[in-house]
Amino acid sequence: MTEPGDGDAQDRALLAAHLAGEPHAFDDLLGRHRQRMWAVALRTLGDPEDASDAVQDASLSAYRAAAGFRGDARVTTWLHRIVVNACLDRARRQAVRPTVPMPERPPADPRDVLAERETQVLVQLALAALPEEQRAAIVLVDLTGFSVEDAAAILDIPPGTVKSRCFRARARLAVALGHLRNPESPEPVPPAADLEGGTT
Repeated sequence: MTEPGDGDAQDRALLAAHLAGEPHAFDDLLGRHRQRMWAVALRTLGDPEDASDAVQDASLSAYRAAAGFRGDARVTTWLHRIVVNACLDRARRQAVRPTVPMPERPPADPRDVLAERETQVLVQLALAALPEEQRAAIVLVDLTGFSVEDAAAILDIPPGTVKSRCFRARARLAVALGHLRNPESPEPVPPAADLEGGTT
């Protein structure tokens, strides 16, 4: 378990204040993490509306579960575990249709805008096609910047399992997106040998 730092001490203080009845403490706590929670949800689900709903569900779940926080992990780990679970629950309940918003600052050339958007859609489709466990791991580690150890704590699995899932996810993405790296090659990237195995 990662040792609590100054940020975690502030999170714990806000959580304690919330439990003591401070009316704005929980909102302040969420405000410290909402952007990253949103990024995890968006990368996992692919749709901004679904991501917003998942973050809202997770926030409500965290509010209700605050009294049961045992303190054996960092508060941010606890919050992101709830977000990931909310995303996976939502993904299991419905077929998610990946959509990607237009870039806020598109390149001047409209052809570049279209090419960039097409690439974003293809990447999101490839992510959506991953098994849920692999998608959650690679979103946390490669797309959101969590360490393997933090991702393991969030997902409540051993670090070695996180590494294995990320490896398999990267291999699948290399197959699905290989043509983006080699646009001149008509041949698809050959599949990795271990992809025919399980989805650990």
